[in-house]
Amino acid sequence: METILVTGGTGYIGSHTVVQLLESNYNVVIVDNLSNSSKAVLQRVEQITGKMPTFYQADIRDEQALTDIFNKHKVSAVIHFAGLKAVGESSQIPLEYYEQNIYGTLVLCQVMAKSGCKRIVFSSSATVYGDPASVPITEQFPTSATNPYGRTKLFIEHMLSDLHQSDPEWHIVLLRYFNPIGAHPSGLIGEDPKGIPNNLLPFVTQVAVGKRTHLSIFGNDYSTKDGTGVRDYIHVVDLANAHLKATEKLERLTGLRKYNLGTGQGYSVLEIVMTFERVTDEKVPYEVTERRPGDIAECWADASLAKAELNWSAQLQLDDMLVDAWRWQSGNPDGYAS
Repeated sequence: METILVTGGTGYIGSHTVVQLLESNYNVVIVDNLSNSSKAVLQRVEQITGKMPTFYQADIRDEQALTDIFNKHKVSAVIHFAGLKAVGESSQIPLEYYEQNIYGTLVLCQVMAKSGCKRIVFSSSATVYGDPASVPITEQFPTSATNPYGRTKLFIEHMLSDLHQSDPEWHIVLLRYFNPIGAHPSGLIGEDPKGIPNNLLPFVTQVAVGKRTHLSIFGNDYSTKDGTGVRDYIHVVDLANAHLKATEKLERLTGLRKYNLGTGQGYSVLEIVMTFERVTDEKVPYEVTERRPGDIAECWADASLAKAELNWSAQLQLDDMLVDAWRWQSGNPDGYAS
């Protein structure tokens, strides 16, 4: 049975991926510093799967801690989620983003190389496309970034590409996600941001559950159908499944591959709000405020390469995403602290 190390495995996308790995009979070892997640996730994962992953509370910048973990476990591949991930915050504390995301990945790769583990799936982002000239976005589009968070993702992609160029024994999959939302259908795990949510949907659900008075919509003067930003929202369970497919691909892959993960459908902020109100019968009062620096007008994926090469495509619809997100939030009004 193969052992997969999941950095950031108690986080939002990490925890859903851990569930799928356990259900597919992988051994799972999680490394997470819990800076933006909760240890309570572990019990929830065990409730869903009947299995408890091995857990280490450690920071990926801690070379000795990582070395000890690799010495203890025969890790065959790494799925790398750990890092800071808020676009707006990255403009306020850029140095922390560069240190955690870039330096953390550097340390991880050094320890992997020493231990002879040279297979990694990296959690990248559609932010590497910057402000795209057109949509839908394919993997061949030029890359750039409009904020420090996006720059860290792009730089890590370059790092991993250089690593593969220097040593073809490295097998690497870069997964460029669009906008993950939703929660596990059990309602046991979901998105639990600390402080004010940076992403749209947790903000919507926190307003609906009464934790916040109203939603702030950042700008309604974009050149889109209703003036609000358009994004490709993908169910986190679909996204987790893509990591499973990418991990399987690593077993027979040589080289480096890049895949967009999205539905190929763009929805505006107002469409999300109206659809949420329809499927949940909850009201979401909102007010329009200034645009956020670094935000772009519209962005959605061409995910046909993932379909062709990973045999993966998004299966769940927007209604599913919103119903599952609301089941999680209404059942856990204070997230994992509930």
